[in-house]
Amino acid sequence: MTDNTSEVITEEVVEEAVQETVEEAAPVQETDPVAALTADLQRLQAEYANYRKRVERDRAVAHELAIGSVLTELLATLDDIDRAADHNELTGGFKAVADQLAAITNRFGLEKYGTEGEAFDPQIHEALLHDTSADVTVSTASKILQPGYKFKDRILRPARVAVTDPE
Repeated sequence: MTDNTSEVITEEVVEEAVQETVEEAAPVQETDPVAALTADLQRLQAEYANYRKRVERDRAVAHELAIGSVLTELLATLDDIDRAADHNELTGGFKAVADQLAAITNRFGLEKYGTEGEAFDPQIHEALLHDTSADVTVSTASKILQPGYKFKDRILRPARVAVTDPE
């Protein structure tokens, strides 16, 4: 036998051994076309359901952000109406417009907060003035300089307050 013949025989033996090893290592998978198509369909349906949920959630967030943005722009007007009410200047048609505006903002979910005497919370209050007193035991919002507003769980503007700390 020549060297070329022995090399060819050796290569054939090696190829057969590799083929047998590959066949043993890879289990035989029966590919049922109906089962494969069913699995693909189920996967696509799940992807579509997740897509719909994600789009609906994004749409709701965008809707809330848009309403919050409009309400934020109205805060200065609401402050002006409150100042006019404090000076008894809300009369006639202007009072009717102010009442309608208050009703609309309440219907959308705008909440006014901040009352004198409540505990100072830096998460929802902005301290503009500071004082000390023996009459209080905890930091207290002693005077509301400008009310705060929130829409749902989001603070549109913190209440601007004067804070009184214990001595």
